[in-house]
Amino acid sequence: MKTLIQRAVKATALAAALAAGAAFAQDIKIGYNADQSASGVAELGIAGRWGFEAAIEDINKAGGIMGRKVVGVVRDDLGTPPKSIQNMTELIDNEKVSAVVGPANSGNALAWLHIPQQKKIPVVVPIATGTEITTRYAKEAQNYLFRVSMVDREQVALLGAYAAKSSKGQKIAILADSTGYGQGGIKDATDILALHGIKPVAVEKYGPKDTDITSQLAKIKAAGADTVIVYGIADGTAQVLRSMEKINYMPTTLGTWGNLSSLLPKMAGTKLAEHLILAASTTEDTNAKTKALGERVRKNFPTLTTFPCAAQSYDSVMLIAAAMKLANSTDGEKVAAALENVTGVEGVIKTYNKPFSKASHEGLDVSDFYLARWKGDAPGRYEDAVTKALTPADLKK
Repeated sequence: MKTLIQRAVKATALAAALAAGAAFAQDIKIGYNADQSASGVAELGIAGRWGFEAAIEDINKAGGIMGRKVVGVVRDDLGTPPKSIQNMTELIDNEKVSAVVGPANSGNALAWLHIPQQKKIPVVVPIATGTEITTRYAKEAQNYLFRVSMVDREQVALLGAYAAKSSKGQKIAILADSTGYGQGGIKDATDILALHGIKPVAVEKYGPKDTDITSQLAKIKAAGADTVIVYGIADGTAQVLRSMEKINYMPTTLGTWGNLSSLLPKMAGTKLAEHLILAASTTEDTNAKTKALGERVRKNFPTLTTFPCAAQSYDSVMLIAAAMKLANSTDGEKVAAALENVTGVEGVIKTYNKPFSKASHEGLDVSDFYLARWKGDAPGRYEDAVTKALTPADLKK
């Protein structure tokens, strides 16, 4: 009798395990791979993660995708290409995700683009801005790399338009850090200003760890610049602002969204941080949806300063879900093709009406951006007479 009972228990346990396995197999897994702990970009990756998870929560509340539950599989790439590559391989081969959202660092994305491309797994990049991310495989039959973020050149198109309108004598200078990021920014800014018929009065560089940039700023001041486009990330820009204050030279100062990190007000102080006008895709005060998402993300991330990353991740997941529904499948090839045809997708940044096509995998462009400025310890939308006077024709790129 004891043996029969044991067999029955084992059979029941096996049946339960099989049933659980069957249910598990019905879940749709979407991966998230970004730095959440190791580098200065981690702040962006954390914000992106909570936006990613908020979107999955909303999708499941609405019944999932094709009646199936969506499960997020999160990995921290520690800001390094080797770990990011390892994560992508593990997410696709072991976790069997149907799509991936990430990363935060452009260098990490460029290190593993070939993996999802070869394995036919769609990726929507919610933070990294490097231009090549969506273009490397653009000429292949199907490009699996999409993006909902602020591409570098598109940001400069907005900054260049503002600079051209705000500078009284079109006396504009470019100041960039000496990294590849900064040097790419010098090229983009020079090209964009040329489209406005403007040659910068000075182009200067600084080391990303420099703490005194007064000599470069003195040259820019001597050249007569009343507007400076700074191309660098938050800690370097904080030193630029401190050096400006040191020599009592405070021109109109423009920067990219890399300055949304809390490092800027921490290192420069809130008063100096407010001097910088920067490009952003959205801020928490944009509309009711952004405000609501910001409040949700802050429950997990109370010190949130990089809200656009949360919003862009949220919208990335919504676009993937819409593509799966349109394709009526989680097959990577079908979903990637469907992403190029989705329309009317409600995000928090905007409603996406056919955001992607065969020729373009960028969900946002300069027409979606506006300017922001730090207000205390959080960025908010910035408007003045110049921003109100900008027209689509001014956004040259």
